[in-house]
Amino acid sequence: MNIYFVCTGNTCRSPIAEAILRSKMLDNVTVRSAGIHAQNGRPISSNAQTLIQEVDMPHTPISRAVSSEDLEWADLILTMTGAHRSILLDMYPKVGMKTFTLKEFVRPDSKGDVLDPFGGNLKTYRRTFDELQELIEVLEQKLVEGKE
Repeated sequence: MNIYFVCTGNTCRSPIAEAILRSKMLDNVTVRSAGIHAQNGRPISSNAQTLIQEVDMPHTPISRAVSSEDLEWADLILTMTGAHRSILLDMYPKVGMKTFTLKEFVRPDSKGDVLDPFGGNLKTYRRTFDELQELIEVLEQKLVEGKE
């Protein structure tokens, strides 16, 4: 399964989510991330980089913009916010059936967005990192159960 995490600039939330899921090394799961307003090749935030490196997770250290090729490649597109989902669906209506917010996909009764740490200190980034770890634990369970 190809999973595509999407946020705004691909410097905070989506690269962290990508690193966490990639570190699970799940069979037949490939992961990428991008940003709706990202510029290709920009470094991810230093706080995101610090947290990812603290736990020695494989990661992509530079940002990528959302591309139609990646959207086509993806079996599942998980956005960090409802607004990201809406923007993607406005731009690429054909991806609607496979696009969800991360929270609504892993916990259908859950509402809200993943906390945006942009501009915050390391403590703020750690809260987002912890939130993403928790959500991706549930995602991992869903992916493993779905293979049985």
